[in-house]
Amino acid sequence: MSKHHDEFLKWFGSRVRGLRLLKNLSQEELANIADLDRTYIGGVERGERNVGLLNIKRLADALEINAKDFFDDDIEL
Repeated sequence: MSKHHDEFLKWFGSRVRGLRLLKNLSQEELANIADLDRTYIGGVERGERNVGLLNIKRLADALEINAKDFFDDDIEL
């Protein structure tokens, strides 16, 4: 994977982590709500996973946000 892609995955992961922390959720709690594995959440947050659209939707629903909010830099974390 190119450096640009790696940087984007890390950026996205930091967005997921920041939004999760704003909701005061642990990785395990988010995983349970989103019906995903905790290790998957950790991989996303570290930028190790290329998240599919359905999992972005699951994460957004679990965080009670719109999926587009992951990509909105106006939301300060």
